[in-house]
Amino acid sequence: MSVAQIKNLQRRLANLESEATEVLNQACGHELWQSLGFDALDSIDDPERRARANYYYGQLQTVRELRDVLA
Repeated sequence: MSVAQIKNLQRRLANLESEATEVLNQACGHELWQSLGFDALDSIDDPERRARANYYYGQLQTVRELRDVLA
């Protein structure tokens, strides 16, 4: 990969991470999920919000794994 491709990928990963973090904050109603991790998502009563939070938490984990590989 060229340097430009890597920088573009890193920018897109940062955008995905930002989006996932924002949706998780909204779904959970707080930022505690960042320190509690996946366990915080289980406490969400609304099944639709919980499913959305699980999806975006998976997206966030994927972004972090890809970032680790690129680093």
